[in-house]
Amino acid sequence: MVRNNSLGSRMFDYGLIAVVTLISLTSLFPIIHNLAVSLSSPAMVTGGFVTVYPKGFTFSSYLKLMEDAVFFRTFGISVQRVVITTILSFFISLLMAYPLSRSVKEFKLRNVYMWLLVFVMMFNGGLIPFYLIVKQMGLMNSFWVLVLPMIINVFNIILIVNYFRSIPKELDESASMDGAGPWYKAFRIYMPLALPVLATTTLFLIVAVWNEFMLGMIFIRNPEDVPLQTYMQQIVIRIDPNLLKSVEDVKRLASVSDKTLSAAKIFTSMLPIMIIYPFLQRYFISGIMLGSVKE
Repeated sequence: MVRNNSLGSRMFDYGLIAVVTLISLTSLFPIIHNLAVSLSSPAMVTGGFVTVYPKGFTFSSYLKLMEDAVFFRTFGISVQRVVITTILSFFISLLMAYPLSRSVKEFKLRNVYMWLLVFVMMFNGGLIPFYLIVKQMGLMNSFWVLVLPMIINVFNIILIVNYFRSIPKELDESASMDGAGPWYKAFRIYMPLALPVLATTTLFLIVAVWNEFMLGMIFIRNPEDVPLQTYMQQIVIRIDPNLLKSVEDVKRLASVSDKTLSAAKIFTSMLPIMIIYPFLQRYFISGIMLGSVKE
């Protein structure tokens, strides 16, 4: 590969690096600032002295967070929700994408189902019909109302379908000649070959499910049964006078504030996604590129 070393080319490279660096810093600043706030004293935070590093360094907010049983209960509900939704969505999306990736000769109603999926992706019945359906199905205040609406993601299914269609047809024909049926081909041939796009869509789904909060606000009445992001909508310190039994308790309460405790909760809620992403990163770019072009 011949590289252009002219002054204009070098200036363009430097400018591109500067723009990417600026975008990266802009993306990282809220996370760093939130961490700094959570580790700072309430006086410094209230005074607006905290930017990218803590002032009056303290772990008081995280120690206070450890006492919040509701936070960890909602955290566990969100983890359980993500795991169950991801597993169900993975297999259902795979089972939907495989027949939809077949030709019309193999699956005559393929185009009909594809248009139906695109239609429901673009339009929906609205919140009130959705609420009435959930109520009639007896899912109010149920954990499954947090899971079932998130299982089918049409965008992810279309990505997987297009990826399957990019796999050489000769491979499918060879498997058929060897006596492989559709179940064998779907799980033993297509699924291993489609790991990049499956990892990408799984990451999309995990982030979407983890950050979703509306279902908990609308359908769950018990504050202790909502997912974490719904609970995060009302993050305030609840002061129970009965718990202030000594001078030490008063001092410990004074060492935190709404802002510092909220920052600690927000940063803790971000940790699972930040931990998961590096393991799926190597699949991300190839998966989204190969599954985004329709042949």
